[in-house]
Amino acid sequence: MLAEGFEDEDKWLAEGIAGIQHNAFFMHRALDENNLRDALKYSAQMLSELRTSRLSPHKYYDLYMRAFDELRRLEIFFKDETRHGVSIVDLYELVQHAGNILPRLYLLCTVGSVYMRCKDAPVRDVLKDLVEMCRAVQHPIRGLFLRSYLSQVSKDKLPDVGYEREDGESNGVMDAVEFVLQNFTEMNKLWVRLQQQQGPGRIREKREKERNELRDLVGKNLHVLSQIEGVDLEMYKDTVLPSVLEQVVNCKDELAQFYLMECIIQVFPDEYHLQTLETLLGACPQLQPTVDIKTVLSQLMDRLSNYASSSTEVLPEFLQVEAFTKLSTAIGRVIEAQVDMPLVGAISLHVSLLTFTLRVHPDRLDYVDEVLGSCVKKLSGKPRLDDNRATKQVVALLSAPLDKYNDIVTALTLSNYPRVMDHLDHETNKAMAMVIIQSVMKNNTYISTADKVEVLFELIKGLIKDSDETTEDEVDEEDFNEEQNSVARLIHMLHNDDPEEMFKIICTVKKHIMSGGPRRLPFAVPSLIFSSLRLIRQLQGQDGDIVGEEVPTTPKKIFQLLNETIEALASVSSPELALRLSLQCAEAANDCDLEPVAYEFFTQAFVLYEEEIADSKAQVTAIHLIIGTLQRMNVFGVENRDTLTHKATGYSAKLLKKPDQCRAVYACSHLFWVDDQDGIKDGERVLLCLKRALRIANAAQQMANVTRGSSGPVTLFVEILNKYIYYFEKGNPQITSSTIQGLIELITTEMQSDSASALPASDAFLTSTLRYIQFQKQKGGILGEKYGPIKVHIPA
Repeated sequence: MLAEGFEDEDKWLAEGIAGIQHNAFFMHRALDENNLRDALKYSAQMLSELRTSRLSPHKYYDLYMRAFDELRRLEIFFKDETRHGVSIVDLYELVQHAGNILPRLYLLCTVGSVYMRCKDAPVRDVLKDLVEMCRAVQHPIRGLFLRSYLSQVSKDKLPDVGYEREDGESNGVMDAVEFVLQNFTEMNKLWVRLQQQQGPGRIREKREKERNELRDLVGKNLHVLSQIEGVDLEMYKDTVLPSVLEQVVNCKDELAQFYLMECIIQVFPDEYHLQTLETLLGACPQLQPTVDIKTVLSQLMDRLSNYASSSTEVLPEFLQVEAFTKLSTAIGRVIEAQVDMPLVGAISLHVSLLTFTLRVHPDRLDYVDEVLGSCVKKLSGKPRLDDNRATKQVVALLSAPLDKYNDIVTALTLSNYPRVMDHLDHETNKAMAMVIIQSVMKNNTYISTADKVEVLFELIKGLIKDSDETTEDEVDEEDFNEEQNSVARLIHMLHNDDPEEMFKIICTVKKHIMSGGPRRLPFAVPSLIFSSLRLIRQLQGQDGDIVGEEVPTTPKKIFQLLNETIEALASVSSPELALRLSLQCAEAANDCDLEPVAYEFFTQAFVLYEEEIADSKAQVTAIHLIIGTLQRMNVFGVENRDTLTHKATGYSAKLLKKPDQCRAVYACSHLFWVDDQDGIKDGERVLLCLKRALRIANAAQQMANVTRGSSGPVTLFVEILNKYIYYFEKGNPQITSSTIQGLIELITTEMQSDSASALPASDAFLTSTLRYIQFQKQKGGILGEKYGPIKVHIPA
């Protein structure tokens, strides 16, 4: 039944439009003939079509617009008294004799709009008369459109600045304001009454939509008010705003309250909002709990923010009216009043307030911290956020200061910042920590005090420590590596030129990263070690024997810390990394001339090599690192150096594969010949190492012959030959031309004995070596003379 009624609306609308067109035709003919009597008769019949109650608001609007267009023509006819021969005063009385109330009032509004243009017309009385008589129509839709017509035809005739009555008794601007306010109030009542006509289900939804489409009819009254020049700040503050807000609050309708609050904010000037902030905000807690107040307040704060950024001259006004305090108080009251407001709504309000604060008062960090503190109060007592929308709002809240200041140091001074982060779930907390680190890196921000480092690491603790909620299986390996690499990069951004403060920073970082568990240490420890080594080199030369009330930071103190850190790293299955870092520390101790410290780190490296590194490839890499580092050390006395050198050569000879043994042993020869002015130069031990390498290479050849039936490549022999040549040129007396000649012949014989197994790489290597000798001979000079006795035959 209801569905059929809705389907019939199009038919009823068509009938109504046909009726308007039919009567409009006869009205036009009467106007052309200047026949006032017939014009009024047919216009009244035409307007009677608007008396229908069968149309929805949307369909009724279409019908109304047809009639409105015809009334414009009638208004033009009424203006020309010479055409109809009746004075406008008599015409105003005449149209009141129309039979039906609705056509009578439309005609009265039309004549009244013409009447108000007349000189010495009683505008105040006409306005009062029209707005009062329109009360006769109480049907919501018919009354709403009638008053909309009244507003439309009168808005350009309202008395404004410069208007004066001859009797001087009336304030024209106040008359206009009272008229518009009264019309607005009545229209809003009619609009709200439409809600009571709604039925259940689908029809209700349709009516709600149609009612929403009619809201502009009501809102236009506020726009008319804002266009009256005589409405200055004082009148707006004393009359306009209180009256409008009274109607908004009293109507107790969710849709009306939300829309009208939006209208107030949009149509009136920013300056008026600022000066009447307390009044406007005072209405917010009185609105219905279901009103989307966060959007209203966000729009208000956005407008005020734009007003503040438009000119620096207006900023003192914000301080004078205490805008922040009033907004903050209002938001607190709204949250208290709307007990059912979802958490996301409350946080959104804080985000808007923080955005306002950062734009209007960027220098007031106390305001920023106050907003964060207010948010903490709202979040306290609640479990960790599990609402995605609320979580996003908290992230927006925390990101706002970073985006504004581009400086994490500023955020670190906000005491409530970490307290807000504590309410995020573990994954979001990590994401926010990554945002903080990226901000530091992007803006190249250095954190220079231990206190700020402490706060910073509290903020990013989601990356440094495992959550109780997270299991190892849930962690994505790639994401985990990226997060830990970011933490490692962050450590390099912690710096202070003052050694004492820098040492405090290092101790703070160590405290935090040591609690990160075995998976995180290999990422963060190297950065900590190298930051510490940078400080050590800054302090280079201090021995720690300075006496005073407070022991200053010295390399020894830092080395103690590094030793503990590396031991912790070694205990979590990262022995290779721990060995590398031990050798780096040993080099730094060498530069500081601290022999016991350097010896301790070498001892630690050897222990790691012996007890923790089992993989043969890792052993080869480790022994070469040890040999290379030890070769550069000049701090050791004879006894300590001999001990370490003996260990290195011993481990070299115990490698699993013979070729690896050979290369490690001949590398050890450099431990006995350091090419510095004061470096060790023990030619005999160099020769012993090279001979031992030859024996191992020979054993490797024999093993190859047994296993593969051929002597194998001679690359090892050529490598050893190059070592002989190196020491020969450096002046090692134990390496003679005859020694080199014998080795060349040995290699040549080996290659000829089993040419099938020779590799092109070995051949090319040997050929290049022989050509080098030939080149030195031809070059002449002292070196050429040394090479003179050596005979080489370069194969074609």
